[in-house]
Amino acid sequence: MGSTMTSAGYLLFDTDIGRCGLSWGGCAVTGVLLPEESEEATRRRMQRLNPTLAEGTQDAPALALYAVERIRALLHGERDDLLDLPLDMSRLPSFHRRVYETVRRVGPGRTITYGELAGRLGEPGAARAVGQALSRNPFAPVVPCHRVLAAPGALSGYRSGGFSAGGGVSTKLRMLQIEGARLGLGPGLFD
Repeated sequence: MGSTMTSAGYLLFDTDIGRCGLSWGGCAVTGVLLPEESEEATRRRMQRLNPTLAEGTQDAPALALYAVERIRALLHGERDDLLDLPLDMSRLPSFHRRVYETVRRVGPGRTITYGELAGRLGEPGAARAVGQALSRNPFAPVVPCHRVLAAPGALSGYRSGGFSAGGGVSTKLRMLQIEGARLGLGPGLFD
């Protein structure tokens, strides 16, 4: 997408899992929120995270609107890794950026454990730190933390792994179900 963004703002948008939020600034997406328990709760969280930004679609640049359409499609079941969407991670700790960049390469319908992700980072003992970074993910589902599990192969691993977005574990499970999530090359999680 060749559009540049020079303004800053946020908007709320409908998806198959509820009303999400997206903020932008400079030439990148600065945040994405999964739905809270209500539209107003999502708006309040977006305002709390971005107190200086105004809400509105009329001033949203083309790249922000393009990102919204891609996220909508993903949450409707289209297989899109969203890797080309530019994210502003400049204010995040280095370790968090590394975690987010690595988990972005876990494609739709795939899963990985916190330990496997730590291994991919070259820090096999850092599974807990990976989990902490993902619990602060400001870009879900563009940074697909819902694809990271506490343990391989068992749905009970979701309970111990948690999910910090609105709706908690049920939102994580719904997103994985929409994607037809699989473990390795085996059958889908929900078959």
